Amino acid sequence: QVQLVESGGGLVQPGGSLRLSCAASGSIFSIDAMGWYRQAPGKQRELVATITSGISTNYADSVKGRFTISRDNAKNTVYLQMNSLKPEDTAVYYCTVEIDNGDYVYDSWGQGTQVTVSS
Repeated sequence: QVQLVESGGGLVQPGGSLRLSCAASGSIFSIDAMGWYRQAPGKQRELVATITSGISTNYADSVKGRFTISRDNAKNTVYLQMNSLKPEDTAVYYCTVEIDNGDYVYDSWGQGTQVTVSS
């Protein structure tokens, strides 16, 4: 069993910054890819950014140059630094982690953290 605990969401004015964190704990042999998705009201969940175990990153076009994904393997934690936030970034942000428990690989999801960008 793996638990993902997200933190760092909140209310911020346009142009502001937030840093999201997602820490994984539990039965973990290793972690492969990690990532962030978001879902705005009335919209489908969409990819924000991913980072592989080899530290290759991928970003949605809408966040390139503003968001940075990183990871701390010693802490089993993935981060999302969000700068120059816009109202259209408002959404619930979910982390996802590809877990290898030594027997098989599966995706685990966090509970979501609300990010609201508004003046």
